[in-house]
Amino acid sequence: MAEENAPQNHFSIQKLYVKDVSFESPDTPKAFNFSKWEPKIELNLNHTHSAIDDKIYEAVLTVTATVKQQEKTAFLVEVQQAGVFAIVGFDENERNYILSSQCMSILFPYAREAISDLTSRGGFPPLVLTPVNFDALYKQHVQQQADKEQAAEQPKKEKVKH
Repeated sequence: MAEENAPQNHFSIQKLYVKDVSFESPDTPKAFNFSKWEPKIELNLNHTHSAIDDKIYEAVLTVTATVKQQEKTAFLVEVQQAGVFAIVGFDENERNYILSSQCMSILFPYAREAISDLTSRGGFPPLVLTPVNFDALYKQHVQQQADKEQAAEQPKKEKVKH
C-alpha cells in the first residue's frame, strides 16, 4: 500500500560541493599596476553528468574565466561545482533535461559565488558573472542535435554532369 502512494517522479538535491578550484595570476604583482582596469573576459561553461546508480546522479558544472588586461592574462579562475541528485521515475529525455538544465541552474549560483570570492582574494575586483539561462542553452543544444541528425538522414544529392 505504501508503494502505491509513493510519488512516481522524484527529484532532489542530495549533496552540493566544490569538486575542483583553481586561481592563477601569472603576471602579479605587475597585473595590479594597470592605470585603468578595463578587463576583457572570456567565459566558458561546460557540464557533465554521470550515474552513480540507477537513481543517483552526479552533475558537474565547470566555469572557466580568463581575464585579460592590455592583452596580458591578469588571472584565470576555474571552478567545478558539483552536486549529487536523486532522479527517479523520469524517462531518458526528461532526465537529460533535468541534469543539463535544472541541475546546472542549481549549481551556477554556487560557482558564481566561488569565482567572485576567489578573484577578490587574488587582489582583483570581484568577478560577478551574469545569470545564465540553462533552459535556453539546453533547447539550443537539442535543436542543434536534431539539425545534425536531420542533415545526416537526408540523401546526398549526386552531381549530375550534362
